[in-house]
Amino acid sequence: MTVDRLHLLSARLASFLRRNRSNWAARRHARPFSGQTSRRVLIVGLPERIPQSQLHPFHYYADQIRRHHDAEIREITPERYLARDMPGLDGATSVCFQTNFDVSQSELVDMVATLRRRNPAARLVYLDWFAPTDLRLAERMDPLADLYVKKHVLRDRSQYGQPTLGDTNLTDYYSRRFDLNMPETRFPIPAGFLDKLLIGPSFATADFMIDTFAGAAPLSAPERPFDIHARLAVQGTDWYQAMRSESLQALQSMSGLNVLTETGVGLVQYLHELQSSKICFSPFGYGEVCWRDYEAIANGAVLLKPDMSHIETRPDIFVPGETYMPVKWDLSDFAEKVDLLLSDDALRRRLTTQAFGVLHDYIAQARFVDQMARVFA
Repeated sequence: MTVDRLHLLSARLASFLRRNRSNWAARRHARPFSGQTSRRVLIVGLPERIPQSQLHPFHYYADQIRRHHDAEIREITPERYLARDMPGLDGATSVCFQTNFDVSQSELVDMVATLRRRNPAARLVYLDWFAPTDLRLAERMDPLADLYVKKHVLRDRSQYGQPTLGDTNLTDYYSRRFDLNMPETRFPIPAGFLDKLLIGPSFATADFMIDTFAGAAPLSAPERPFDIHARLAVQGTDWYQAMRSESLQALQSMSGLNVLTETGVGLVQYLHELQSSKICFSPFGYGEVCWRDYEAIANGAVLLKPDMSHIETRPDIFVPGETYMPVKWDLSDFAEKVDLLLSDDALRRRLTTQAFGVLHDYIAQARFVDQMARVFA
């Protein structure tokens, strides 16, 4: 069996670089503004992996941003920026900032007050890196931020502001499906708030993924011995555990197939397996969009996933029958869709080729630069 050694090498390098990147990035990105551009974008961002997937493209496309928007990019952690005056980083024309998921109201107000005081003419842009599609911070952020960037949103905006069982559309569905009796929650949406909403990129722009999609499509192995790759964690909150357990049961019912479901393997082995798998089943996590969706596409496995027609994300890798194969949320057609994919080599090649093409076009053509133009304006 032949695998794409270049992609495998990239995985090893990424694993090493992630352990050493934080201090280097902090030194590189926190230098003072040069004063040579008309626009200055300050990112006050969290140094963890998921938030950084939202921030990395600002640096990756820094040259294009400078040419197209006459803007330069600087980044610093909230702790460093809020702890002391930063004369070289103050006076930004746009300030993009992130917070922890559980940020308190007093912390949020104090942070925004500091950002406003040091950057009085700046447009304040909140970068929501959270997994769920809800807008739980809308009411709190409406008076504080001028623009609200989210990785993916509900296609039907009228669903925002409606009550749900639990705090997301997923908890609502699975609470009803499994009779979990979760409390009702409602996140109000102030008038005009949706006009501030901007859809930003998702995991494809992470520092350890973006170059993969910028390059050539993954090499196809002559044989892909694993029929379905689905190493699924099951433990979690009640609804998550019920949802993932049902997914695992659906996989285990597929007799006669070579299916990977156990957890606990390392990153290199995990990606190597994806290169050798025909299908990657990616159920929901705590939100709809998962790392696994992009890992599958990067390694040439067909993405099989609960129907994503309710989600809007850019770039859109969730075009049914074109870039992924949807299954019903209750998995009632799971076996049917698996049989269809395993019986049709041409269909699998078309889905994987087109999915990779969407991401390659987005990355290679620097579409992020125009997508985020409202941040720089």
